[in-house]
Amino acid sequence: MNHHKGVIEVTAIPAFSDNYIWLISTGGTSCAVVDPGDAQPVVDVLNEHGLDLDYILITHHHPDHIGGMRRLQKLSGAEIYGPHDTRIPGQNRMFNEGETVSLPKLGLEFGVLEVPGHTSTHIAFYGHGSLFCGDTLFSVGCGRLFEGSPAQMQTSLDKLAALPPETSVYCAHEYTLSNCKFALAVEPDNPDLIRRARQVELARTQAERTVPSRLGEEIAVNPFLRCRQETVVAAARKRQAGVEAGAETLAVIRAWKDSF
Repeated sequence: MNHHKGVIEVTAIPAFSDNYIWLISTGGTSCAVVDPGDAQPVVDVLNEHGLDLDYILITHHHPDHIGGMRRLQKLSGAEIYGPHDTRIPGQNRMFNEGETVSLPKLGLEFGVLEVPGHTSTHIAFYGHGSLFCGDTLFSVGCGRLFEGSPAQMQTSLDKLAALPPETSVYCAHEYTLSNCKFALAVEPDNPDLIRRARQVELARTQAERTVPSRLGEEIAVNPFLRCRQETVVAAARKRQAGVEAGAETLAVIRAWKDSF
């Protein structure tokens, strides 16, 4: 961890069975973590690398994203930044769409995007070529619609898809293998998807991470970013006649995924 300030370095901290807590550093001793559902794995990494936790970024209120937050705040005095949501206790500041999260000790700034769908108050953090999107967008998938509508999720995914294609997508779960299996049911003839599914299968047999992915590739392979593509719309219409491209297609595809 010897990079110059301002050059972002992101480390994966595995938690539970398939969560990733992302640790952001820039070469000094200061760091931030995103969505610490469990404190202990973070504490272990901080101790191992001699890092100080100064910032905790939260995308949404689910326990596997905030469960370790208060303990880490007690241990480190870290500031907690997240969405406007009373279900996330102890926040130092809550952020809206278009605001900037400043992490001066790291020399970094992230823009905030409101991306509801999975939850009503979900946000994502974008900057330095990196997107921390919680459970809104997964590699080759998207989050379940627990609190939002398909139209909200469509709008949120459109917002993320508009970012530069070289953006690194740091989602919060290792779901890519099962997501590929579903995506292939939707678009069995998509050559980019076939290639991605092969890579993912190989990576997982070797216990390697499949994330971060690149946004441009997600746009080519992820059915939930492709709800206006003829192939995906056609797959949705086989399940429900007459659905429109976009949010209606997303609703059908997401319901199909829920029972897949």
